[in-house]
Amino acid sequence: MIKPDIELAFVSDPIKPVVATANLNAMAAGMPGLPHEFVWRGEKLEIAAVLHTWRETGLCRHSRSESYVRKHWFEVETLSKRRARIYFERQARGGNRKQRWWLFSIEEKEDAEQLVFAGDD
Repeated sequence: MIKPDIELAFVSDPIKPVVATANLNAMAAGMPGLPHEFVWRGEKLEIAAVLHTWRETGLCRHSRSESYVRKHWFEVETLSKRRARIYFERQARGGNRKQRWWLFSIEEKEDAEQLVFAGDD
């Protein structure tokens, strides 16, 4: 079932990847290995499908003629049928240099449940 264009709730929280579930093939190619599982606010988010990916670029700090990939974005659907936008920062910012995965936005649980029930008709 294709979901209508719904609004996602803005979150902007760090998420903790379950490292054992990382995509090693992507990592071998120099890309971030999107894990199949994350922990967010004590809740496990399991990725069922990647719906869309894109990159955010900016000028390189060492050369004005080159661009640098700053973030890798992933629009995903979880096993609980919630749509979410996750990004990976190539260079971590702030005091926590290890925090590179972020949950940008996520579909509210109630919205996801209504769509699942509506699709059962």
